[in-house]
Amino acid sequence: MKLIDMHCDTILMMMNQKEKFNFVNNDLGVDLQKLKKSNSMAQFFAAFVNLKEDNDPLERALDMIDRLYQEIDKYKGEIKIAKNYCELMNNNNEGKISAFLTIEGGEALKGKISNLRNFYKLGVRLITLTWNYKNEIGYPGCELKFKNKGLTEFGKNLVHEMNNLGVIVDVSHLNDAGFYDVIECSSKPIVASHSNARSITNHSRNLTDDMIKKLADNGGVMGINFCNAFLSKNRKASVEDMIRHIEHIRNVGGIDVIAIGTDFDGIDNPPEIEHMGEMNKLEKALYKNGFSEEEIEKIFYKNTLRIIKENL
Repeated sequence: MKLIDMHCDTILMMMNQKEKFNFVNNDLGVDLQKLKKSNSMAQFFAAFVNLKEDNDPLERALDMIDRLYQEIDKYKGEIKIAKNYCELMNNNNEGKISAFLTIEGGEALKGKISNLRNFYKLGVRLITLTWNYKNEIGYPGCELKFKNKGLTEFGKNLVHEMNNLGVIVDVSHLNDAGFYDVIECSSKPIVASHSNARSITNHSRNLTDDMIKKLADNGGVMGINFCNAFLSKNRKASVEDMIRHIEHIRNVGGIDVIAIGTDFDGIDNPPEIEHMGEMNKLEKALYKNGFSEEEIEKIFYKNTLRIIKENL
């Protein structure tokens, strides 16, 4: 079974560990050996910025992107940057894993469309509009005081330009009002790259049933997030918890809205599936719970592959 994962924070680990980082084999959620074991077709790598820690979010994002390029350059025979559907398929035909560049936290744009265009030229193909702080684009879902605040005018213009360029709009971390504004603004399918079902686990980072339906109507997808807090309250998240979310989302929005967005290397306490090399646990559990091979293929890679094709 091929796999496309829409979100990991492995670049952050590259930055933190510096010269000690080993891209081939490490004790993190993602490395080349684990990606090969999972039969990974593509991995989305997030350049994560934090307004409370990064003095200049634009500079921080640029440094993180540069670091990923340095690592990938060391292993050109195994992994390669992809910027569109054709490059992804070419890499796959050559037996190479594709790496898609993303930004988590639109504050990296510093309120300028020109920075979006420059990031596009560097290869960025998905932007998570907010993280946990308000920015020039919109407001985070983690603070109730922002509940009814939608996208800013800059945010709406940004969505239009992302559509025009071919950059996937990601609403994970965005507040509910912002989500609905993106649905209204976007002419292309959008994603919630690493979000689960709020009806199953009541967390602001998860999507309500109405949001899941709207996302499905948009043609978008949501990536099942392996973070414990988004899967199950107060205990180590199990594969069974993942199945509960997947079954609910299928019942609400259909099989075509479900994808994978592990959040590996951004998770404090590993769930039952501890790293990318253990994705067969989810595959087996899906078969056991009555999912067909076609449905599992859609969850594991085909739905995200469609998003890439339609956006990029």
